[in-house]
Amino acid sequence: MLNAADIASEAEQKVGISDPESFVLKNLERLVDAINHESFMSKEGMANTRRALLNDMVNRLEGLKWFQKHPEIANEAIEKPVFLMGLPRSGTTYFQYLFDCDQRFRLIRTWEAMTPSPPPAADPASAEERRITWAERRRQMYPTVEGFEALHLHDEDGSEECHPFMEQSFGAAGLNNLYRVPSYFDYLLDEADLEASYRVHKRQLQLLQWRTPSKPWALKYPNHLLAVPEITSVYPDARFVMTHRDPVQTLASICKLSYKLRSARTDKPVDKKEVGRYMTHFVQRHINRIMDGVHGPHADRIIHVDYYRLVEDPVKQMLEVHEKLGIESPDEVCQAVAQWRDANPKNARGVNAYSFEEYGLDDSRLEQQFSNYMEYFSIPREQVGLASAGEG
Repeated sequence: MLNAADIASEAEQKVGISDPESFVLKNLERLVDAINHESFMSKEGMANTRRALLNDMVNRLEGLKWFQKHPEIANEAIEKPVFLMGLPRSGTTYFQYLFDCDQRFRLIRTWEAMTPSPPPAADPASAEERRITWAERRRQMYPTVEGFEALHLHDEDGSEECHPFMEQSFGAAGLNNLYRVPSYFDYLLDEADLEASYRVHKRQLQLLQWRTPSKPWALKYPNHLLAVPEITSVYPDARFVMTHRDPVQTLASICKLSYKLRSARTDKPVDKKEVGRYMTHFVQRHINRIMDGVHGPHADRIIHVDYYRLVEDPVKQMLEVHEKLGIESPDEVCQAVAQWRDANPKNARGVNAYSFEEYGLDDSRLEQQFSNYMEYFSIPREQVGLASAGEG
């Protein structure tokens, strides 16, 4: 059994400071309780999970320690960040890599997310060592989750999503994919202080940006859509780009990813149909937040993108997004986007095969369940959308 207080105490001892952010311990306690009573992990899986949770606490406290030593870091302005979001598995990572073709934006690098301290500009030698260390660690991780290359676009020194920074405060909805923790997911949406978690998120960006030229950040995490009001409280000039794809398809895909990730942490068979039930709830709550916001106070900040038009002609979609962001589209950016698309055709990293039936998903019932969302944003079914994009 995991113990949240023990993890928190060990992290404080490792870093050498007391933790002033009590909301983090509350989040950790709820997560640990769900892991202990809902996750069915193996002994090895539980040990690995404890190491991961401890590492999250240490990374956050290390950042706090730098802020205490150098309070001027808090003056780093994170201006006009662009948050890339959408239902999980709806093309947000694809969009992230297109933004990474544009040198006007800064994206989190994989090694920066996993080992963010010391701030790279404060210790360049350490930064390079961490980059190399993470590349080797990544190569060792892939055999653990079979077929991960096809499941999730993830390059050695590529851009990374915001999950690791949200995980530092245990405010990351994606933890529900890693672990079987349904009560924790609902706690995050119904009770947790997500604005406080985004303050931790901002602090990490300030640490990375310190003593470096300032650029607008492009920040990908599908689950950002769950917290648009909280994000705008922390980042008043934030802009948002939301992708839309057949939600029945995204559900089936997130079922497979969650099944693979959870199977790596248990020595017992994972019930695929149970995964299907839980992930249906997971996706439905995301859709509820999307629909709650379509007429909300932040609706005009969100740029909506059709996934199928994106994969058909990413250059054209980037031009449209740039226009709505109020920025130009230089020829070199368009060329870089086109070159990346040509170098990364569909299924180049393997085929991500799955079926609705194996997860107990009823296609027609789910289409009806998600119909309001699909009709509002004119989202086609997967095969129709891919056929129109020339991918069918």
